[in-house]
Amino acid sequence: MSLVRLTDILPSKAWAVPALNIENMEMAQGVVEAAESLRAPVIIQTTPGTLKYAPPDVFAGIVTALAKSAAVPIVLHLDHGDTLERAAAALAAGYTSIMLDGSKLSFEDNVDITSRAVALARGVPVEGEIGAVGGKEDDHSAQAALTDPDQAAEFAKRTRVAALAVAIGTAHGVYKSEPRLDIKRLEAIAGRVSVPIVLHGTSGISADQVRVCVARGVRKVNVATELRMAFTEGVRSELDERGEAFDPKVYLSAGRASVKARAEEWIRICGAEGKA
Repeated sequence: MSLVRLTDILPSKAWAVPALNIENMEMAQGVVEAAESLRAPVIIQTTPGTLKYAPPDVFAGIVTALAKSAAVPIVLHLDHGDTLERAAAALAAGYTSIMLDGSKLSFEDNVDITSRAVALARGVPVEGEIGAVGGKEDDHSAQAALTDPDQAAEFAKRTRVAALAVAIGTAHGVYKSEPRLDIKRLEAIAGRVSVPIVLHGTSGISADQVRVCVARGVRKVNVATELRMAFTEGVRSELDERGEAFDPKVYLSAGRASVKARAEEWIRICGAEGKA
């Protein structure tokens, strides 16, 4: 199966597609193996920081090859695209969905740059963000600013985005205290916008909280930090157990298996199992 576009798989009913960030081939393999084992659609993402480590052509090549031999639909998405140039590079490489994150800008400047990204994409779905999800993850950091429902509606209408990331109290990276999600705000946003809602910063959020958000309109759930931790824990455990190991295939396979297990958990949390 070839890569599909974001709008091909985002549901209209009360379940969501997990959007899982990768850093290397083994993480991508783990995510695809999880999706196939549970017959679920999945979104594979890379951040600007990851694309500084290796260019988008490299990740597009890996994920495109995996998608061709997979029996489930897979999207390749640019997460937190920070410039139009980076968005253009991802599109040229074959990404089938992009995010242009203008949440640090003024409302009007955010509308402007996101609208320009939509025009640049020429029909490839674009995710935007209104409000700002706080915290730090990879090269991305921001001060939290909860989404105003009326602004969300205006933003979605003016930019014509295919999906909308909102801030309701989640944060990127590792939580230092119990997160408090503003579910009433999410309900208000869902009542005012007609495009799918995206939840960022879910690593560390309880499964029950995520399910509440999905039941109230979230259709794309982003997970990055937990997968990085899972991969590292798998590799570390293997090296601790077999300190003499020097073949990367051995310990990287352990990281891949750890990512697969965590990806399967997120597929189930999102209710995407059996939806492919």
